[in-house]
Amino acid sequence: MANKAYQFRLYPTKEQEQRLAKTFGCVRFVYNKMLEERIQMFEKFKDDQESLKQQTFPTPAKYKKEFPWLKEVDSLALANAQLNLQKAFQHFFSGRAGFPKFKNRKAKQSYTTNVVNGNIKLSDGYIKLPKLKWIKLKQHREIPAHHIIKACTITKTKTGKYYISILTEYEHQPAPKEVQTVVGLDFSMSTLYVDSEGKRANYPRFYRKALETLAKEQRKWSRKKKGSNRWHKQRLKVAKLHEKIANQRKDFLHKESHKLAKRYDCVVIEDLNMKGMSQALHFGQRVHDNGWGMFTSFLRYKLEEQGKKLIKIDKWFPSSKTCSCCGRVKESLSLSERTFRCECGFESDRDVNAAINIKHEGMKRFAIV
Repeated sequence: MANKAYQFRLYPTKEQEQRLAKTFGCVRFVYNKMLEERIQMFEKFKDDQESLKQQTFPTPAKYKKEFPWLKEVDSLALANAQLNLQKAFQHFFSGRAGFPKFKNRKAKQSYTTNVVNGNIKLSDGYIKLPKLKWIKLKQHREIPAHHIIKACTITKTKTGKYYISILTEYEHQPAPKEVQTVVGLDFSMSTLYVDSEGKRANYPRFYRKALETLAKEQRKWSRKKKGSNRWHKQRLKVAKLHEKIANQRKDFLHKESHKLAKRYDCVVIEDLNMKGMSQALHFGQRVHDNGWGMFTSFLRYKLEEQGKKLIKIDKWFPSSKTCSCCGRVKESLSLSERTFRCECGFESDRDVNAAINIKHEGMKRFAIV
């Protein structure tokens, strides 16, 4: 079985917007209440791990007696808040994330509900959701008939738009494809990537192009009286700019990853620590603008859907210092050197040479002929 999500724009009525706002608030309230009780429990039994393991943690049902207004919203949304908190603690204890934090009104407004006894249905440009009845949506693509809806996540953006992400489950076991075409990608700060054939993605750098306009609008926003009508109007302008940049970036990355997944049977990349790179080299703005992590996620699922491979090689592999012709490794290579020159006489663009080495290393490690 495989999962796939479809995202559509929602157009709720004023009454439905109020119900959604109430649900967002209730989910946040329950999450914070449960987190508060867990923290108190940990403080009480921090020196007695055995007693802590025997404690039962609160559920949303507990709060409905004290706060009856919680009954007005979807109970499955509250149950998912509990599951999200459990996942947050699991990630914390495994070292994958920091300690769970309380949610505030400025946090992302969203909630998830599940399909139970046909409570969620799609029909003629409308979707039926628990406690909300039928909501209009712009369904720009069809969900295949063999896809079974499992859950829905409703989100409100900073610009006041509503979106629904419909998670589906379907039978999908793609046959592993015989590897005939392989490409290596070397991360590039200016173009997103350079491949082993010398092609560049030529990323348009959406954020940096909009930086001057963004700074101008943010300065205007800072001069308004907080909470006033003009302050809210200017906040919306800034939010729309950020949203446009994010959408442009996502669209570009989807198209680039689609091209690669369609053309090649195997793509080899380095397993880079982008957060560490942005901090160590002071290239935070450039690194985050490129969205390399998002790009590799898109690339992975697009390849896997077709039975193809995404291979990650060790980030410590000296791809830039190694000669792709004779295999000799240089002792040092500064960032300012954009042309790779080897004692054997080989000369190439630094990024293209690195991409070829990444390709060869991936093929060697996974025995691809």
